[in-house]
Amino acid sequence: MSESIHHPAFTFVRSQPIAALNLTVDEYRHNATGARHFHLATDDPQNVFLVGLRTVPEDSTGVAHILEHTVLCGSERFPVRDPFFMMIRRSLNTFMNAFTASDWTAYPFASVNVKDFYNLLDVYLDAVFFSRIDERDFRQEGHRVEFTTPDDPSTPLTFKGVVFNEMKGAMSNPSSVLWQTLTSELFPTTTYHYNSGGEPAEIPNLTYAQLKAFYQRFYHPSNAVFMTYGNLPVIDLQTQFEEKALKRFTRIDPNSAVPIEQALTSPRVVEENYALDEPDTAEKTHVVVGWLLGESTDLDAALEAQLLEGVLLENSASPLLRVLETTDLGGSPSPILGLEDSQRQMVFVAGVEGSEPDRAEAVERLVLDTLTEIAEKGVPADMIESVLHQIELSQREVTGDGMPYGLQLILHGLPAAIHDGDPIAVLDLEPALARLRKKAADSQFIPNLIRKLLLDNTHRVRVVLKPDTELSARKQAAEQARLAAMQ
Repeated sequence: MSESIHHPAFTFVRSQPIAALNLTVDEYRHNATGARHFHLATDDPQNVFLVGLRTVPEDSTGVAHILEHTVLCGSERFPVRDPFFMMIRRSLNTFMNAFTASDWTAYPFASVNVKDFYNLLDVYLDAVFFSRIDERDFRQEGHRVEFTTPDDPSTPLTFKGVVFNEMKGAMSNPSSVLWQTLTSELFPTTTYHYNSGGEPAEIPNLTYAQLKAFYQRFYHPSNAVFMTYGNLPVIDLQTQFEEKALKRFTRIDPNSAVPIEQALTSPRVVEENYALDEPDTAEKTHVVVGWLLGESTDLDAALEAQLLEGVLLENSASPLLRVLETTDLGGSPSPILGLEDSQRQMVFVAGVEGSEPDRAEAVERLVLDTLTEIAEKGVPADMIESVLHQIELSQREVTGDGMPYGLQLILHGLPAAIHDGDPIAVLDLEPALARLRKKAADSQFIPNLIRKLLLDNTHRVRVVLKPDTELSARKQAAEQARLAAMQ
């Protein structure tokens, strides 16, 4: 358990070699702010940096998403309109981006050139911790009102904005509406109840003052996780973190932890509409059943849920997928099928698209009856073995994904780091996989898991998402009425 030479502003916490990935993970904590730093040390010249922040919206104005865009529009030491675009043109980077998830925002980049890496690091640290958050950039990236013909005040007003337009496109997709409806019902009291990307009707409610307050609360080292990968010395990286950013901060309590959702004592049924811009609504309804499961930071629970998902849904021979593919209650399995484990609590979904509202109860019954039958009959050992093998492989395989391998590893460990779990354990799966193999050898393990996580779990919601040929027109009319009142 050797530690690398590190900067005195940081305290070494632990070191863990991971033979399967041919690297060592070192964990450090920044003394003054409590910021955490995980360094994945390996002899790969492809160096990766990511800073992640827990961002937990309390409404659907898209504040976290708009902030992610606005932060990159110039900072204290780089006050140009778009430092990122200028860097992309000049830099030798292999990856530059920013992501907003439902409960975190991350700013990663990668480069194989050391000088370029430190130049980019300079720009990223300044952008994240000392962004100008200019009001004009907020109007550009978030939302603003313009005349339809910009210089003619007699023309009607219209909403504009990069995120506003982006989310109008995203939320016109039935799968997005389906997922948003399901999660808002499964999470009545926590941040996942809201659309972190932003609901088009809510985005114009966001004020510049609210955006700045969100930035000051969450974009602080006390709320940050630094993750690095590659062959650069830890002390050099930490010297940059300290000199360019961290030394100017003292510890705060951002109070950003996501609480555990209050359990539903009985299943719920919800109906919602999505906009269909063609007259024929036959067999265009989505019916899904979703369950809230345990915490994603509980590695054993997460692997058990992954194993269960694989056994039920891996391929056409898997018992639940086979039923969903062949039933005449719907056209095909739902586009949001399976396990979502990137949030603090996991969600499992099963259902169909291409159905009708009056078949909703039958779809739910089919799913529950199928699960009951699998729990009673059990699952062939070779099917379980095949899924275990897949889980093990997915740990080690380097997928293309247009993303550097080191960044894929970092993003794999990030949700655990964000939610105060153990990203090292997530990356070093061998011990947890060995425990899972041992448990899975018991023929009753999968049946008991089905009962515990699904059949006996009352935190269940059935969503019926129906096509509505007039919804687009109603939304448009509401938006125009709002603009007319402003005019």
